[in-house]
Amino acid sequence: MSLTTIKTITPGSPAHQAGVRLGETLTAINGHRIVDVLDYKYYSYDPELELTLREGETERTVALTKEIGEDLGLEFETYLMDRARSCANKCVFCFVDQLPKGMRDTLYFKDDDARLSFLLGNYITLTNLSKRELQRICDLHISPINISVHATDPEVRKTLLGSKRGGEIMEIMNTFAQAGIVMNCQIVACPGLNDGEVLQKSMEELAALYPQVKSVSVVPVGLTRHREGLYPLEPYTVETASQVVKQVEAFAEECLAKYDSRIFWCSDEFYIQGGLELPEDEYYEEYTQLDNGVGMLRLLAVECHGAALGAPENVQVAPFSIATGVAAAPYLREIIDSAAAKCHTKLDYHVYPIVNHFFGETVTVAGLITGQDLIAQLKGKDLGTRVLIAQNMLRHGETVFLDDVTLEEAEAQLGVPIVPVPQDGFDLFEAVFGC
Repeated sequence: MSLTTIKTITPGSPAHQAGVRLGETLTAINGHRIVDVLDYKYYSYDPELELTLREGETERTVALTKEIGEDLGLEFETYLMDRARSCANKCVFCFVDQLPKGMRDTLYFKDDDARLSFLLGNYITLTNLSKRELQRICDLHISPINISVHATDPEVRKTLLGSKRGGEIMEIMNTFAQAGIVMNCQIVACPGLNDGEVLQKSMEELAALYPQVKSVSVVPVGLTRHREGLYPLEPYTVETASQVVKQVEAFAEECLAKYDSRIFWCSDEFYIQGGLELPEDEYYEEYTQLDNGVGMLRLLAVECHGAALGAPENVQVAPFSIATGVAAAPYLREIIDSAAAKCHTKLDYHVYPIVNHFFGETVTVAGLITGQDLIAQLKGKDLGTRVLIAQNMLRHGETVFLDDVTLEEAEAQLGVPIVPVPQDGFDLFEAVFGC
């Protein structure tokens, strides 16, 4: 069965009303061959369509009219209408290579798929795309696209990615820029490899592509304790992390004067590792790089403060606790205390920083906390009536931690409800204050 075979049809949708049938394969729209989800979304955007459908040896066409941009209401065998493309690189800092054995299979899959970059915001290296695929991105104007750059120097990037094609990055990005494609980029900084002079060169060459290169995040390499046989890397120290932050901030100020945008931002983790204060709200401009942890804590504080301004005062709040990563713990307490002061509410609560024994103590972010670490470190503690955790500790759309411990199992062990909270200051305020 083809991966472009129709699996479900939304009742009342344009496709349903036009008589499209389950089990048919969509082969073309308005004469354009449909290879995958990019073709499907691009060519189905127009209001008047002619669908070419095949079932067995029978082929037919169906004409329909809909609103411009309206979804046809079709779902296929896979979301991509194709198989996801895996990463062929051997990056020296790859987090997947640092996972312990015995975890669920999906965690070991390394995706490097341009279609997921456009549709879901995943970052890609561009090393596994054929010339045809690169041209199709330009022809269909797939934009924005998120690119893992790491270094613009060809030889350095080849080393970082463990790929001969790694050195083609600027040639490809120049082609995208000429096609008007917007690019958001990331640099995973590794001490002694792509920081210092190499980082400076990368920033200068990427800034030259502004405004097509819209934003660049600089994040510190994440190292677990499971690095046997891997490239020797060391974590950033307080001194070296602060040096990177100051270097990026200095160049970002030059960009602000020249381009009216900083373009470059360090992640919150870099500021925390460097023992530095987080910048204020206006520094982050549009918060373009939130998914890379850039400005996440500042925006959380701003949103929570905004929620407190319109909230009733002296609300009765039952005792509670918050479990989070070591990095965010002091900031969360500061955010909650500030909100409580704004609405004159006394709180009885604890913030518990969870040390990551599963991946290693150098991993300090909340999203990589496992169920077993959560249970072990909270058991017997004063938890109040509920425990708040970051929603990204759980598998997307489910109630399962990275180590396959379920939320229900953790609740049974701890004896209190566990409340997952989205990364949003208004949701955090509601979860704490109930209003």
